[in-house]
Amino acid sequence: MTLQQLLYFLAVAETRHFTRAAERAFVAQPSLSKQVRALEDELGAPLFSRARGNVGLTPAGEALLPIARRIVAEVDTARLAVGELVGLRRGRVRVGATPSLCVTVFAEVLHRFHRDYPGIELVVEESGSKDLARALTQGELDLAVLIASERADEAALTSVPLLSERLVVASPADVDLGGTITLGELRDRPLVMFREGYDLRDTTLQACRAAGFRPAFAVQGGEMDAVLRFVEVGLGVAIVPSLVLRGRPALRGTPLTGPEITRTIALAQRTDVEPTLAARAFRAELLAYLGDLDRAGALSPGVSPAPGHPPWS
Repeated sequence: MTLQQLLYFLAVAETRHFTRAAERAFVAQPSLSKQVRALEDELGAPLFSRARGNVGLTPAGEALLPIARRIVAEVDTARLAVGELVGLRRGRVRVGATPSLCVTVFAEVLHRFHRDYPGIELVVEESGSKDLARALTQGELDLAVLIASERADEAALTSVPLLSERLVVASPADVDLGGTITLGELRDRPLVMFREGYDLRDTTLQACRAAGFRPAFAVQGGEMDAVLRFVEVGLGVAIVPSLVLRGRPALRGTPLTGPEITRTIALAQRTDVEPTLAARAFRAELLAYLGDLDRAGALSPGVSPAPGHPPWS
């Protein structure tokens, strides 16, 4: 008795027709019939009654049907179980993150994951939240860490909040803007501005408009690393997440007030697709790392666990 014979038996039992069963099994009808007859010979009893073109189950066929279904289901379960285990030895995880996260916590998470699962290929996309959401919905990413929003293009995504992050005004370390600064006080200061389509650019411009002015740009068009470097050399100041100032002693972050600007970092995935085991392992690694930072009090100033965040471990 072979698994293929049981699959052919089930196809005939469920369609009650040898030709349709062959089409369903993608096999020639004579080959399917031959395998069913071989199974009957093996078991020593006919499985189907073939009277005048009507195919029905014999008592032996009725007895075999639930057993065959259980065997096939168990084989599928075994394949999935082994595939899951193999998936953590080799495979691929496609993850995305915003530039502000790529230059901070994401690198350490990638390091930890590669250490624990060296056989899994990591594919990382660094982009703005809009582009990451689009890549997720199109199936180009498994997971993405992005800025939570109510955009319509995220309707097909499920996201969970991770961190609440305060935006600050970055300036050279030797430029003291005081203990806090209001948006209005930036009216006469040249800003280093991100490129078009960057979430932080939109956030900054909207906040300035709400404060009643249009900012003057010292330079614009950069990605995160470029913007921070431009600030370091004194081209201007920039509104950035407080997280990106970790490990940058040449920069100073001054909290914004009136109003304070915060944003929520979230982990997103497609709603209609269950993540692979490898993707779930990456998610667990990310949460464990954030939990380590939280317990150690090592989250950057202005960064805290978001309300409703999942358990860190």
